Amino acid sequence: MALHDTIEQTVTGLGYELVDIERTGGGLLRVTIDMPYVPGNEQFVNAEDCEKVTRQLQFVLEVEGAEYSRLEVSSPGIDRPLRHEKDFERFIGEQIDITLKAPIGVAASAGSPVAANRKKFRGTLERADKERPEAGWQIVWSDEPAPKPGQKVSKKKAPAPLQALGFTLDEIAQARLAPIVDFKGRKPKSAPATEI
Repeated sequence: MALHDTIEQTVTGLGYELVDIERTGGGLLRVTIDMPYVPGNEQFVNAEDCEKVTRQLQFVLEVEGAEYSRLEVSSPGIDRPLRHEKDFERFIGEQIDITLKAPIGVAASAGSPVAANRKKFRGTLERADKERPEAGWQIVWSDEPAPKPGQKVSKKKAPAPLQALGFTLDEIAQARLAPIVDFKGRKPKSAPATEI
């Protein structure tokens, strides 16, 4: 059995979700785990969870004869990678960073202030079309810089226009949650507006 399959089977067997496996040249085997996503019941991995998975993986990897010098099991952190459709579903409405495999190109940037050679974007993750999930995803952002702490912003000042970029998972080289540091914790997702 391949190392990835062995680790995934062990992690999911313990009730966790495998996020990533990384091997370094120095023999480090890094395994990133998370709690399975249940809408409305957000749970986070703690040190005891990592210790439990580490002990089980050490036993399984010894039996399998896997070569590594050090095993590290951790949570995904504040900049969690997004790889699968279910990851994107889970984090709709959150700030994410994406890097495209290829620049957006001249055709996509025509009539827009976005440079044709741009590949990296940060914005809010949304469905491109809420009625048709197969239409893919979009990221929405504004290029207006955030006000500095204590800076007064005129209420008469018009906000910068929002921009949107549609994409599919095949077009992404890398996607992850934007590492937003707020010592009060991540803000809950805003409830969708309802029509009256």
